[in-house]
Amino acid sequence: MSQTRRDFLLNSAAVGLGGMIGLSPLQKGFGSPFFGLSSLTARRKNVLFIALDDLRPELGCYGHPMVQSPYIDALAKKGILFERTYCQQAVCGPSRASLLTGRRPDTTRIYDLKTHIRTTMPDVVTLQQHFKNNGYFSEGIGKLFHIQLEDEASYSVPHRYGTGSLYALEENKKLLEGGGKEFPNEGNNAERIGPVIRYSNATECADVPDDVYVDGTVATMAIASLRRLAPKAKAEKEKQPFFLGVGFVKPHLPFCAPKKYWDLYDRKKIQMPYPHKPKNAPDIAFTNWPELRNYSDIPDVGPCDEARTRQLIHGYYACVSFVDAQVGKVLAELDRLDLRKDTIIVLWGDNGWKLGEYSMWSKHTNFELDTHIPMIVSDPDLPKGIRTNALTELVDIFPALCELCGLPLPDGLEGTSFVPLMNKAAQPWKKAAFSQYPRPQNIMGYSIRTDQYRYTEWQDRKTGEVKEKELYDLKNDPLCKESIVFKPENKELVGKLHEMMKAGWIKAKP
Repeated sequence: MSQTRRDFLLNSAAVGLGGMIGLSPLQKGFGSPFFGLSSLTARRKNVLFIALDDLRPELGCYGHPMVQSPYIDALAKKGILFERTYCQQAVCGPSRASLLTGRRPDTTRIYDLKTHIRTTMPDVVTLQQHFKNNGYFSEGIGKLFHIQLEDEASYSVPHRYGTGSLYALEENKKLLEGGGKEFPNEGNNAERIGPVIRYSNATECADVPDDVYVDGTVATMAIASLRRLAPKAKAEKEKQPFFLGVGFVKPHLPFCAPKKYWDLYDRKKIQMPYPHKPKNAPDIAFTNWPELRNYSDIPDVGPCDEARTRQLIHGYYACVSFVDAQVGKVLAELDRLDLRKDTIIVLWGDNGWKLGEYSMWSKHTNFELDTHIPMIVSDPDLPKGIRTNALTELVDIFPALCELCGLPLPDGLEGTSFVPLMNKAAQPWKKAAFSQYPRPQNIMGYSIRTDQYRYTEWQDRKTGEVKEKELYDLKNDPLCKESIVFKPENKELVGKLHEMMKAGWIKAKP
């Protein structure tokens, strides 16, 4: 067992035993459950919990010059935008299992898209379940856990998926019904990362209404749920707040969106990505991006040419604008029902995504592009329109929502409530954010993001032996074009980062 794995288990046990090291006043149990917050701030507000799939932090509110996301941008003006939030594993199943249990992947033991949370942690209390157990009405629509791995114990009523189509055009639907596409598995892809996508195209531009696609129906279902939940949430007697999870699947592949969202962008003006692999990075850091190669119009080997690259990025941007519009519909209904003043809104992405950078696509690595995600939180009782560049993690959402709603913390959470940042965005905070990604041959890549650096070690999971390592200077090399881990002048720095990684997440707390 690696030292990092032992640290995770020991830290989890310490929290479960009521350990005090590095815990917030709320976690330590000092006084009332509202310690550090007014009773108004910690009142039992509704929670609208919005999940987006494969969304990297490229939105108007994050400063992207081309992406049009007016509704998410408007949400950011009514809350706090977290500029540097990181997932714990850059693929949807493990990332969501980590967030929704408040535990890191080495505790959940979920590293793939097949394992259900109740298989590895049968008695764990999930985020939604914790709110349900504390008097909330819990409902889930769309993709919250991974597809087909939903947890019915988390909800007051059966979970529902969207009912729209993956494709709208008949030619793509016919291709979808064909056989699976095979391509050579190379290197780190000797084990498939996920299920094979059926033989069809990676993009689709169809002149159809929004609700032809899945996310359009998810928005419609969420609006209907808000209308049904509003009377109880607003009642003076027998009032019941709600926790409504709404999981959209875009901008996940395939990049299918109504034509009006494609029309927002001029493909010729799309900037081409940096095409070269980071210098001195080990082979194990990369993948052959099988998730995209599964599609019929993508080459089996080698890079995408410029025309295909522009088409894919165009499709991704169209899907971002499409899902932004669906978010806008749900938020508009929240306002129409006069629920915003009593509702916390959390919007988050499950992992980042490479858009041709390093001549690669998709996620499945420890690179900054894959682990960096957007997160926006709006609480009606806290400051609005602020930003923080403090290091935060998806695993922090569970304790933060408990604190904002005045709920007790369950034992074993491995994140840090970011509520202090919502009151004072600039203050000393976490020293590092922690991510990881497995590879075949029992290798785990552990990665930490500090204020300036990303340091990664590829370890033997049985012995802890470090097989490869990487170091990137995000301040001076934001695209991570070169690993500087073996430069003599960085020897002391590498040693310090190695020790920080060994110390684990609990030592990195503020």
